[in-house]
Amino acid sequence: MIGLYVPGRTIVHRTPAIVKLGALAAAVVTITLLREPWQLGIAFCVIVVAFVVAGIPPRDAARQILPILWLLAIAVPVQAFFGGWTAAIMMGGRVAASVALAALFTLTTTVSAVLEACETLLRPFGRWVDADRIGLLLALTIRCVPLTADIVREVIDARRARGAQGSIVALAVPVIVRSLQSADELGEALMARGFDD
Repeated sequence: MIGLYVPGRTIVHRTPAIVKLGALAAAVVTITLLREPWQLGIAFCVIVVAFVVAGIPPRDAARQILPILWLLAIAVPVQAFFGGWTAAIMMGGRVAASVALAALFTLTTTVSAVLEACETLLRPFGRWVDADRIGLLLALTIRCVPLTADIVREVIDARRARGAQGSIVALAVPVIVRSLQSADELGEALMARGFDD
C-alpha cells in the first residue's frame, strides 16, 4: 500500500492527513466494536461510497484490497470451525473493512502529508522524542519497502533469465546481500548530510 497515491481534487484528497488519520483510527475502532453482520454490511456500504466520492478507480482499489482475501480464504474457514460462521464472517468482514479504509487513506494521501501529520502528532512529546528524526525514520521505512520489493523482483528476474531453479536460500542470499549494499549506500548518503549521530 506504499507509494500508490492516486492524484485527485476530491474532498477526501483535500482533507488534511491528520484529520484522515484520526478518522481512520475512529472508524477501525468502530468496526471492531460491531457485533451484527447487518452492521458490518452498512459499514461496507459507507466504505464503498467513500471510495466513489474519492474518485478511486475500481482497479486501484481492488489492487489494494484483493491480497487480503487470500489470507481470509484460509482464516475464515478456520474461525468458522472453531467459533461458527457468524463469528468467522464478522472477523473476516472487520479485517477486510479495516484494510479497505487503510487503502483509501493511502490512495488519497501523499507520503509527505503522512509524514507531516506524524511529526505534528509527535511534537507535543518533543521532550522525549525528536519528531523530525521520527519523521525521517518513517520516510526511510516507506522508501525502503518498495526498494526491497524491487530488489526481490530483480533477483527473481535474473534467476529466471539464467534458467536457474533453486531453494529459497538461493533466492534469499542475493536479496540480503543487495539489501545490505543499499543500506550501506543509504547510510553514507545520510552521513554526508550530517545525520551521522
